[in-house]
Amino acid sequence: MGLLTNRVERSEINPGDHIYTYRAVFTYSHHGIFVGGSKVVHFRPERNLDSSTEPSSDLYDPISPRSTCPTFPDCGFRQPNSGVVLSCLDCFLRNGSLYCFEYGVTPSVFLAKVRGGTCTTAMPDPPETVIHRAMYLLQNGFGNYDIFQNNCEDFALYCKTGLLIMEKQGVGRSGQASSVIGAPLAALLSSPLKLLMPSPVGVATVTAGMYCMSRYATDIGVRSDVIKVAVEDLAVSLGWAEHHNEAAQENEALSRQLVTL
Repeated sequence: MGLLTNRVERSEINPGDHIYTYRAVFTYSHHGIFVGGSKVVHFRPERNLDSSTEPSSDLYDPISPRSTCPTFPDCGFRQPNSGVVLSCLDCFLRNGSLYCFEYGVTPSVFLAKVRGGTCTTAMPDPPETVIHRAMYLLQNGFGNYDIFQNNCEDFALYCKTGLLIMEKQGVGRSGQASSVIGAPLAALLSSPLKLLMPSPVGVATVTAGMYCMSRYATDIGVRSDVIKVAVEDLAVSLGWAEHHNEAAQENEALSRQLVTL
């Protein structure tokens, strides 16, 4: 891996690595945790899990039915109503290149990476802890998919670090989502400077600087609103347990009504 690209060969990745690949001609990237044995645990929207089509502009990255994998019978395994999926490496990459997400980078390296969703200043946990989180979430889910607050990169970042953002509003852990929001914001904030800077180069430089700083400010390695949460307590921390309890109570009440009828 280098400053310009995080591309790696399959022989270079190890169990517990956070990997990703680009979709739709580098429009966006899809992230997951390599758990060994040519298997990847990753997160995607529930509504597209059974889709066999793949529009090139689909940011939700639908997965083909698991019966289409000729190599691994369990490729595509997931629990009902869960977006966490176990796939083989071939199906995860879909003929795309393999990249490895970097952890513990210095601020200068982070800022030098023009594209978000490739690295973080946060330090990773040991591989066995990372794999435990990924496999636990495969069995128990990771909540509802949200392209800005709870996406595939958020899933992989949590598995690697165990960090959660306490503030539920705003952008999640994903550097990719931060880049999508940060670029227009930087352009908007720098637009008044056009009146003070006659040179387009000067405006472009200021805009680029604001963009990089907005990315850095939202990185989980420097944010002050993150906490370490055990994977077993994740449902309670994010409020999933409350929703499950409410649904169970509603079902129980409905059953009682049917019995009385």
